[in-house]
Amino acid sequence: MNATFTLKDKALEPSFLEACAAAGCEGVKGHRSVGGFRASIYNAMKLESVQTLVAVMQQFEKDHG
Repeated sequence: MNATFTLKDKALEPSFLEACAAAGCEGVKGHRSVGGFRASIYNAMKLESVQTLVAVMQQFEKDHG
């Protein structure tokens, strides 16, 4: 499953990508012509990886929401 999402403030996109990279979440940048973000979540993915992305998103919301 690909979960796609965007930020209300596009100016925060680089900061979000930095937060993801710092947590080890790779490949969340969306398609170059569409933008936004994409989290590819598949059965073989460890639950901890999904939880890490969720934690990054929650902290980012607290910091910038």
